[in-house]
Formats: sequence, C-alpha cells, structure tokens
Amino acid sequence: MSTHIQGDQLRALLRGVRVTRATAALPQTAAGALFTITGGKVLITGIVGEVTTVIQTQADNTKLTFDPVDAGATQDLCAVLDITGDAVGAMYSITGTPGTAMQDALNFLPSNKVLAQPLVLKPGSILLDCAASNTGSVKWELTYIPLDGGASVAAA
Repeated sequence: MSTHIQGDQLRALLRGVRVTRATAALPQTAAGALFTITGGKVLITGIVGEVTTVIQTQADNTKLTFDPVDAGATQDLCAVLDITGDAVGAMYSITGTPGTAMQDALNFLPSNKVLAQPLVLKPGSILLDCAASNTGSVKWELTYIPLDGGASVAAA
C-alpha cells in the first residue's frame, strides 16, 4: 500500500512541528532561554518573534544564540539587530546564516516562515540575548523536524 503526500500536506510536513512560547519581557542585559531541545538533534525550520509590548526607545543590540548541553560554547544563530522603539506587531526572524543580522519587519514576514538555511541543533537552549535593559515583550513561535528518535523542542 502506498500513501501519497502532496501540496499543502507536504508543505506542512516540511515546516515541521510548531512550538509556541507565550509573550515574555525581554531579558535585562542578559540572555534568556526561549526554547529547550532535548532527546537528540532537530532541524529548526523557522523561528518568528512578534512584539506584544512596545520596545523601549534606547539602543538594544539583540540576537538569538544557542547554548548546547554538552561542553560546547554558546554560538550565535544570527548577528545583532538594534530593536530600539519597535512597535507592537513588529516581527523578528533569522535567515539561518549566523553572520546575517536578525531580521525585522513591521506586521509582516514571508508567509512560509521557513528559514532560508534550516539549522541542525543538538540538545541545548535557544536564547534571546539583549545587550541593554529595555522594557518590552515578545512572543515566539518555532518550527522543527526531529532528526533523532525522541528529539523534541519545548518552550522554556
């Protein structure tokens, strides 16, 4: 017996499992955990943040980083973006290329929300790293495909 997957079903399968992290205040001159990866490697296919409380107007170089559970060092998932004064509805994402700055747009992103270069990550935490102590809140959504049996991602 053969099963055929096509069109919208195939696109949904390729995007992966969706995990949502409720809105939370920005970390204050620190890195705060957004998502935790456990049980093995995953392919991160998309990550999007949406501002829910306006970001304070002062410089705040912000980026996403990855802190592996093993002895490896924390790694940047993107270069910094100054999020000063971003309005409610502004959206953040990354391309998947660590040297490219976090992307921002007011009220829109590409409809597929898929990284141009998906990331393979092992167990650890995806962090939001803020250089300043700005007020403001962001909610996040991540999509992934498990690569190892038992691998999963949960909101931190």
